[in-house]
Amino acid sequence: MTFNDNARVGGNTARRRGAGVAVAGGGIAGIGAIAVLLLSLFTGGDFSGLIPALPDAGGGGESEIASCETGQDANSNDECRLAAASLAIDQYWAEQVDGYRQPQLIIVDGQTQSQCGVASNRTGPFYCPPEEAVYIDPTFFALLRQQFDASAGPLAQLYVLAHEYGHHVQNITGIMDRYPDNGTGPDSNGVRTELQADCFAGAWVGQMTEQTDEAGVPFLQTPTRQQVADAVNAAESVGDDHIQQESGGLVNPESWTHGSSDQRERWFEIGYQNGVSSCDTFGTPGGSL
Repeated sequence: MTFNDNARVGGNTARRRGAGVAVAGGGIAGIGAIAVLLLSLFTGGDFSGLIPALPDAGGGGESEIASCETGQDANSNDECRLAAASLAIDQYWAEQVDGYRQPQLIIVDGQTQSQCGVASNRTGPFYCPPEEAVYIDPTFFALLRQQFDASAGPLAQLYVLAHEYGHHVQNITGIMDRYPDNGTGPDSNGVRTELQADCFAGAWVGQMTEQTDEAGVPFLQTPTRQQVADAVNAAESVGDDHIQQESGGLVNPESWTHGSSDQRERWFEIGYQNGVSSCDTFGTPGGSL
């Protein structure tokens, strides 16, 4: 378990949106197809021709996350776990950032349209700055387990969500504007942006037991060492070098957009041990990233 069973999580504002499960080639267009899309995201290449097109993506229906009232619900259901975690992450950042405003969390069911493109079960989680919204399809965790050798347990799932919320913090505090995209490479702004989001995620995990519901019950339990290791494993599994190796290609640092597995693990640990103030990846010399 990750949540305290009696914590109240029904006040979350997460929404479930989508047009249902997209099917391609007789099966769910999730695992193999997501891997291809991740190659595009993490390597900068265009691999979209390797997968069949999804049906036209409409907005789909939108609804609340059903049966998501307690920590016990969150412990038993991926969608509720993400929705519940948004309460704790928002509470944490409201204490860290003056004037913090929460993003909209969209739990994707199959596919839906965003201002940043189609969000589907073929893509990894992402943050869409124009909307100030986080999109995440829970089937991504099956990808981490089956394609990238990650266990993707409950805390690892919350790390992934907290990473995307880290991008929201970068957006509303002006970090994205100060350090715009300047191409790929191990010293690029893109890599620094991603490593900082990993650090922000680690900082939240380090203090995740301090956020409480209206009755003062902590949302989350103190993570075990194994759960933290699982979260670190998730960070490692989406390192650029690991994804390039898994795809059968050469490791090419000049194409990196997110950082190596070692870097992602290290910056998560830096945040986890030392908090938000330690997360200045943009002031760190390239050789020390």
